[in-house]
Amino acid sequence: MALVPCQVLRVAILLSYCSILCNYKAIEMPSHQTYGGSWKFLTFIDLVIQAVFFGICVLTDLSSLLTRGSGNQEQERQLRKLISLRDWMLAVLAFPVGVFVVAVFWIIYAYDREMIYPKLLDNFIPGWLNHGMTAHEL
Repeated sequence: MALVPCQVLRVAILLSYCSILCNYKAIEMPSHQTYGGSWKFLTFIDLVIQAVFFGICVLTDLSSLLTRGSGNQEQERQLRKLISLRDWMLAVLAFPVGVFVVAVFWIIYAYDREMIYPKLLDNFIPGWLNHGMTAHEL
């Protein structure tokens, strides 16, 4: 019943997403006070999707560890449903939205930095947080 490295890695990724979300919500920006708040930013929506996805991954890992060798058909069926939910979420939400956010951000950033991320924002969002929120799927 030992944890394998990929399971430990998923827990670490989930914790990092949660810490980034907490940091992001702690930043006071004028645009957060307008209509939609943080939810109008595709980067924030992607961050939430990734956190939920890795939460489901950790839940799947824990469930598979707890039900291993039990022989209970109902638990096996529930685990298969959880695995199919995890696979669906990766294929439909997490991967496509993540790749789109990263690709569009860095293409526009390379074309004209001021258009997508003005230097003024460096005072509000540190560089490490910006890169962590946009390049986490690469």
